[in-house]
Amino acid sequence: MSLFSGLSRPMKAAGLALVGVAVIAAVIGGITLTSGGGDSDTATPPGGTPTSAPSSDGATQPSSPAPGSPSASTPPAPPSSAPASSAPPASQPGQPGQPGPGQPGGDQQASHKWVTVRVYNNSTIQGLAEQAAKDFRASGWNVSEVKGYPGRLPETVAYYRPGTDEEAAAKALALEFGFRAEPRFKEIENIGPGVIVILTKDYKTNDKDGS
Repeated sequence: MSLFSGLSRPMKAAGLALVGVAVIAAVIGGITLTSGGGDSDTATPPGGTPTSAPSSDGATQPSSPAPGSPSASTPPAPPSSAPASSAPPASQPGQPGQPGPGQPGGDQQASHKWVTVRVYNNSTIQGLAEQAAKDFRASGWNVSEVKGYPGRLPETVAYYRPGTDEEAAAKALALEFGFRAEPRFKEIENIGPGVIVILTKDYKTNDKDGS
């Protein structure tokens, strides 16, 4: 026996209509429950990027980055410039003014050529002292006097006063021109300063002038 048995036809139609409405309402209610919260405010998940908030005029304003976030860029600090060292570079071998490895320290003879040289002729060869003085000067020696010397000496010698600059100069001059160097003897001890070269016939003028 059905729910609507015993009712008149109009009543049955009204009852069916009410049942249909109830079914539709139930379906709509179920859909609403399953999709509930759709109109609620969207919450920002922890650690997520904050969303843009609408402004009063409807335009979307970008939200400020959180402090310490990677998007907040800090201007890089200017590189510190180290002060230039004022110390001069160390001398390297081979530079100007610096003798390189294996090179001589300089002309030892040139360091003594400022000492004056007196040239005396003790031979019978005319002009021998003048020629020797020319040879010495051509080599850079400082000849201050040219004259003859009396007596008879066995060989050409450069004489010096021991313990003075004359000693090194006389030895350098004698080595350069091929004769000996000795301390001054008694007869010439009181002559003025300088190396005294007393020439004899053994002095070879062609050793230096190329003749």
